[in-house]
Order: sequence, then C-alpha cells, then structure tokens
Amino acid sequence: MTVRVTVTDVPRSITFRADADAERALAALTADGTSVSDAVRAALVEAARRQTGERLRAEATRIAADDADRAEAAQVLRDMESLRAW
Repeated sequence: MTVRVTVTDVPRSITFRADADAERALAALTADGTSVSDAVRAALVEAARRQTGERLRAEATRIAADDADRAEAAQVLRDMESLRAW
C-alpha cells in the first residue's frame, strides 16, 4: 500500500511503502475513523516530540554526570549570591 500525505504548510506530498507492521499500526490508528492523512501526520509529530525528548534527556544525563560542569555551575551560583539585591 502506498500512502500519500500532504503537509499543509508546505505544498509537498510524502510517499512511503508500508510493511506489515506499518499496515497494522495504520489500521489501529484509523480504526476510529481518523483519516490516513491525519493519522500519519499525528504519528510523525508524536515521533518527533518523543525523539526530541529522548535527546534532551540524554543531554541532561550527560551534563549531570559532568563533575567539572557541576562544580563550575555551583561556583557561578556562589559568585552570583553576592549580587543579590535582598
């Protein structure tokens, strides 16, 4: 099955070849009457959000494990404390 999706902000059509897993997922996402275009659009947006969240979590974990960075941040906070107005 070939599914075409038109992105509304950009006059563009996307075509892909669905394998058996994608067909089952698409059937599940459209079982309630949701159009194929809406289901694919929502799935793409959700996948991008999830990927962004995973990247941010990985970066936060990396930064939290960086002892030198944490020590520098703590020093900056101590230095800034003297500048407080109250």
